[in-house]
Formats: sequence, structure tokens, C-alpha cells
Amino acid sequence: MTVYCIGELLIDFVAEKQGSDLSKANQFTKKPGGAPANVACAIAKLGGISRFIGSVGKDPFGSFLLKVLETNNVDISLAQRSKTFTTLAFVSLAEDGERDFVFSRGADKKLKYDSSIKKGFKGNIVHLGAATALLGGDLENAYSRYFFDALTQNAFISFDPNFRGDLWKDEEEVFIKKCRTFIEKSHFCKFSLDEAQLLSGETDLEKACEVLHEIGSPIVTVTLGSQGTFISTPTTKTTVPSVRVSPVDTTGAGDAFIGCLLFQISTLNDPHQILKNTTLLTEMVAKANRAGAITTTNFGAIPSLPTWEQLSDFE
Repeated sequence: MTVYCIGELLIDFVAEKQGSDLSKANQFTKKPGGAPANVACAIAKLGGISRFIGSVGKDPFGSFLLKVLETNNVDISLAQRSKTFTTLAFVSLAEDGERDFVFSRGADKKLKYDSSIKKGFKGNIVHLGAATALLGGDLENAYSRYFFDALTQNAFISFDPNFRGDLWKDEEEVFIKKCRTFIEKSHFCKFSLDEAQLLSGETDLEKACEVLHEIGSPIVTVTLGSQGTFISTPTTKTTVPSVRVSPVDTTGAGDAFIGCLLFQISTLNDPHQILKNTTLLTEMVAKANRAGAITTTNFGAIPSLPTWEQLSDFE
């Protein structure tokens, strides 16, 4: 199946090894980024088929980003170019790989809905994993309409809220309300622990997942960093351990995880069988954990994403 990834493609200006405090950072390195774009590249690098739907500026940064996706075998035929400058994110990293983010939004919010894409969703996977998609404007309108199209075309729908505190200061309740619409109808949702707690209103992990199931999603995964990933379905709750690495940059680890998981799902005759086959789901999550771990061992999300050969060789 083809995996359609909808949302932002941006430049990460990374202050490497200068601590997770941007106010103290002096030097930055340009890296390609954006959660949906990372997922698209993760799928393509593993040998899957991914198509990116998003907007970048008609500027050198936009050209650079589209070239990166194309080089990584992502289909960019549905990408749009805007007169607005390409979106930028400034990221500072501590020694343990943890991050401090500041966004300068630009062209990502200018994505226009294209009704001709709808028919391509049928029998495929639609991944809604944008950090900026629920902030209003053209992008949110397009995002919501593509979500509806995916529902009407019986696509397998994946949702990752990608909460960024810098984008939702004092507006967390708005974020929660908007996300619940997607959780209600998505077949699979991926959260960090903080996101699961925020969106459920529960601090206990199992209780949080119960609330998320009550909202609607039948399959929930909660990434726990070095502790692995918690899987929750109506019949199964288990933690799949991760592998030990020495992280240098955690940017994109969650995207590598979900990209690897969606790639594996895309190879199934029926993606819904992972709900019925928890052994298969657990095996898939174990591989996805490895993909996330590998990505943290180098700087920059997209350059660090593994191929299937690298994933198979990694212990």
C-alpha cells in the first residue's frame, strides 16, 4: 500500500552539543525536518511507497527540502510551492539528545486542499502526523478535509498529534479538543507519554490508554524513550522494550518509529489484522523501536533514518 503523509516539511536549524537552551546557542547546522516528511522518508528508506502532501516556499530552502525527499525516493508530485518563506525550526540539543524547540512558521500553513487526491486514498494508508496542522489557516482546512476523504475512502488512518509546547502556549485545551476528533476515527494512534497524559487527562499510563480507547482509537502505542513502547488494544496491554544506544539527537526518533511501523503495516493484505493479531503487532513494534533507536545515534532526523538492511543488522 501507499502511505500518504500530510503536513509540514521544514528546515531544522540544529545547535549541536550546545545544551538544550536556545538562548545560549551560537552556531546552527541546516537539516531537513518536519514530522510527516520524516515519516515519509522513513517508509521510503525501508523500501515502502510514500507520498508527501505539504507546502514549502519558492526559495532555496524549499528547493533543498524537496530535493532531499526526492533523493530519499519519496513521491513529491503532490507537494506545493508557496510565495511564503519555508517554515523554520530552531532546535538546541543537550548532551543526552533532549531538545528545545522554537518555530518560525511559513509556507507549511499555505497548503491548499486538492480534491483530486481523494481517490488515491482508497485501499491505502493516510498518516496525519503534523505538528502544525491544527493551528488554523489553509493547512488545517486541508488536513481536516483529507481526514474526511480518508474516512469516506476506507483508508487505514494513522494519527500522531506531535504536540509542541512552543506552538500551543496557553492553548492546550484547544489542542486537546481538536485532537479528539482525529483520535475518535483513526485506526491507529501514536503518542508520547506526555501526549497520552495530556489528551486523556490521566497520569497513569493504562488509565490514559483506556480513555483514548473510549474516545475511539482501537490501537494505541505510547513511546517511552529508552523504556520502549507501550502497546494498548481493547484486549492487550504490554510494553515492548527498546534497545540500548548512546543518543546524540532524539529529533525524529518518534517519526522513525511510526514510519517503520507503517511500512510494515503497508505490506499486509489487510492492515486491520494487526488489531486481531497482537503477536504480529508486538513484533512490528519491536522493529519500529529499533528504527527509532538507530535514528538517535546521529544528528538530523532524515539523514539518520535506517534502511531495512541497517535495521536487520542492528542488535
